[in-house]
Amino acid sequence: QVQLVESGGGLVQAGGSLRLSCTASGLPDRRYAMGWFRQAPGKEREFLATINWDGDSTYYADSVKGRFTISKYSAKNTVYLQMNNLTPEDTAVYYCAADPNGRTVVVGSPDYWGQGTQVTVSS
Repeated sequence: QVQLVESGGGLVQAGGSLRLSCTASGLPDRRYAMGWFRQAPGKEREFLATINWDGDSTYYADSVKGRFTISKYSAKNTVYLQMNNLTPEDTAVYYCAADPNGRTVVVGSPDYWGQGTQVTVSS
């Protein structure tokens, strides 16, 4: 059974930082790209960033480029999202995703999703 488990969400003041983690288990034996999305209340789910299997290629949405950094610890099948200079507009549920094809992650149709972790940024 495939599981993507996110952690690291919480309440932070504007200007602060958080690091989200997502650990994957049970993935079939293939090379997976992983990514992060978020969904704010009343809004559609938004792509944020993706990283390839080897961890040496990343792609970001313009909305977070320069503030968010995606990275990967392959030995633990874990992907991270470092979020800096947070604003109340970053308040959302953040989701991890995985798919063998990185482009499929970018367009929001990955094979696997996590359950999400809440991030709340206070002003």
